[in-house]
Amino acid sequence: MNILSSRGQAVNETAEKTGGRATMSAMAVKHAPESSQFRVTLFVGPQPVAGSPGLCSCVFNVKKRSWKGGIQVAVNMTQRQIDRLSTDMDFLGWRTEALRDLSAEDRASCQERAGELFVQAVCWCKLDILLQSGIAQENQCLAEDSWIVEFGEAVIRRRSFITSYIAAELDLAPGEVDAS
Repeated sequence: MNILSSRGQAVNETAEKTGGRATMSAMAVKHAPESSQFRVTLFVGPQPVAGSPGLCSCVFNVKKRSWKGGIQVAVNMTQRQIDRLSTDMDFLGWRTEALRDLSAEDRASCQERAGELFVQAVCWCKLDILLQSGIAQENQCLAEDSWIVEFGEAVIRRRSFITSYIAAELDLAPGEVDAS
């Protein structure tokens, strides 16, 4: 599953009915800045970290153009950090508004999935800090206490990326959500 493209913008095409005919419009997903020298894909997550209650992890495959092979980077976050970031960017308010027109059944499943996608996106923001500061070609774990201040600031700055990523993954039409 490719969480982010290293070039350009991912496009989620959605059909809109207008006057009895279907037209296609594109919803551009704003991505967190990524150095073009890296290709990042989500491998797995979020998932609980064994033996560490309240800790979850997303694992990303990272490949630098100059490397012969890629590495895996586990990005750990505590539930407390996730809750704080969610509050700081009013994720629950955004999610409620974004899903309000869905049926009760669809809304329930999308709420859970949106939470998982939120964690994936904020983990990617944290990984981006590591990529910008330099990374060794070895599998590694980015601990939950790494770059706390920078991480919180990066997530707030990238709110638009996070919400547009979630909206695209949930196949929400551009008119259904304000990704800013």
